[in-house]
Amino acid sequence: MKKFHVLAVATWCLLAVTSASAQKIDTAAIHRAWMAYMTPGPEHDRLAKMNGDWSCEITFWKAPGTPPEKTTGTCSNSMVMGGRYQEGRVVSQMEGRSFEGLSTTAYDNSRKMFINTWIDNMGTGIMMLDGKWDPTISGIVYTGKYHDPISHKMMDIRQVYKFQDDNNYTLEAYRMMNGKEVKDMEVKFKRK
Repeated sequence: MKKFHVLAVATWCLLAVTSASAQKIDTAAIHRAWMAYMTPGPEHDRLAKMNGDWSCEITFWKAPGTPPEKTTGTCSNSMVMGGRYQEGRVVSQMEGRSFEGLSTTAYDNSRKMFINTWIDNMGTGIMMLDGKWDPTISGIVYTGKYHDPISHKMMDIRQVYKFQDDNNYTLEAYRMMNGKEVKDMEVKFKRK
């Protein structure tokens, strides 16, 4: 019984010290950290330059060594939630079917990287990529994984956005196939 009382008193002392430490939290520092996290900055301005309506020339390859297939489409980008995120909507035709895609792009001030998600009407998954600005190409290089519905395995992917000027940019998409990276899509965006 005596051991129980000693243990109870020790636990109470530990809780009292922990509670006192919790009360010493610098709320001003917490506020500054949240403000830095939530405030759009230069990277968000960079995303906003892509706002507007774009025509798209889309080239894709079904497999390495196959002839490229081409189509056209449109893309509309807009900043949402106070300039914190960019939403992009793509409309096109793929193999005679109506194609719709939706991207959300952000710059995460805490992680110091760009984040991109993609969904479309030709799948039920969500693709998520993260990337960094590469000044040597004036663009963003994203990497990530997606679940391949054919092999039922996770596949490494890479996307490269290159910004030629305020009215033109490109997207190159790559995936790993048999241990080699292959280009499977290229999209040229031109401001309308």
